Amino acid sequence: MKVINFSEQKSVINQYMAELRDKGYQRNRLLFRNNIRRVGEMMAYELSKTLEYKQKTVTTPLGTLDIAVPKDDLLIATVLRAGLPFHEGFLHVFDKADNGFVSAYRMYTNREHTEVGVHTEYMAAPAVKGKTLVIVDPMLATGGSMAASIEALLKTGRPHAIHIACVIATPEGLEVISEALPEDATIWCAAIDPGMNAQKYIVPGFGDCGDLCYGEKL
Repeated sequence: MKVINFSEQKSVINQYMAELRDKGYQRNRLLFRNNIRRVGEMMAYELSKTLEYKQKTVTTPLGTLDIAVPKDDLLIATVLRAGLPFHEGFLHVFDKADNGFVSAYRMYTNREHTEVGVHTEYMAAPAVKGKTLVIVDPMLATGGSMAASIEALLKTGRPHAIHIACVIATPEGLEVISEALPEDATIWCAAIDPGMNAQKYIVPGFGDCGDLCYGEKL
């Protein structure tokens, strides 16, 4: 399993991450969602460099030429609801991709809100057999929601390749999903933070991505 951490590189993604983490910036949901989307676009561009390509002959008004274009059959799947703007960023780049959606969410299983379970109740996606599967979810904390999504999607077939994309991950989350992924899978992270607090939120992180994008939930 290959892990790519963009915070170790010099790129504009770090500027977007600095703004996403800033409490003052977070007051504007539109700007917050826009930066989640932009991280998705940048990450999708970098991922595009790893795909397989084929030559396509294009006819212009003045002649013809061959251009290398991706030949992978992509399926972009996201974990609702926080993943929606991140998913949109990927879809801006891979505009011909199929799409899938998984409702996998955390539930606290004790009164102190220190133990977390995952509930999956809904999936809408084509079969993943033979496709290059890209699963996007901004926060990879415990890894439970992502592992449940991987399991649900892989029941529909064996993909050609698997990519996992997140904005922030933890070492614990990476370890959990590594057990659900083949060895040749790739994980793309804008940052990997040290760990989580007692309530299983990433620290320093930036808070609850879904709430910051769309408002608090019950």
